[in-house]
Amino acid sequence: MSAQGHLRFLADMNLSPQTVADLQAAGWDILRVNQVLSATTSDRDILTYARQNNQVIITQDLDFSTLLALAGFSSPSLVTLRLSVTDPETVTRRLLQILPQSEAALFDGAAVTVTDNSLRVRSLPMR
Repeated sequence: MSAQGHLRFLADMNLSPQTVADLQAAGWDILRVNQVLSATTSDRDILTYARQNNQVIITQDLDFSTLLALAGFSSPSLVTLRLSVTDPETVTRRLLQILPQSEAALFDGAAVTVTDNSLRVRSLPMR
C-alpha cells in the first residue's frame, strides 16, 4: 500500500463477492455493501456511509458519479467500472491493474472511470 495512507474500499452490490474476496486475498481493505448495510440500501445512503467511513466506492453503477457531482462533494472517492465483460475474473484482473496506479488520486479525492483499456481520473469535487 502507499506511504500516503491506507485506502479502504466499499464494493457496491453489483460487484461479485468473488471479486471482493480476491481483492482481500491480494491485500486490499475492501468490504461489500451487504456486509455493512442492507443489500437494498439506496445509492445516496451508500454514498453517505462511504463518506462517513472514509471508504472509496467501487461500482458499475453510473448513478454514483452523478450523485457525487450534484452534491459537490470532495469525498468519497469513486471507482466506476465500465467494462465490456463483467465476469468476476475480468473485473478482478482489471481492478488489480488499476488500483495501484490510482491509489494516490483516490487518496486525494478522485472519480476514476475504468474501461477495458483506459483510465480517466477526475479530481473531486467535480465541476
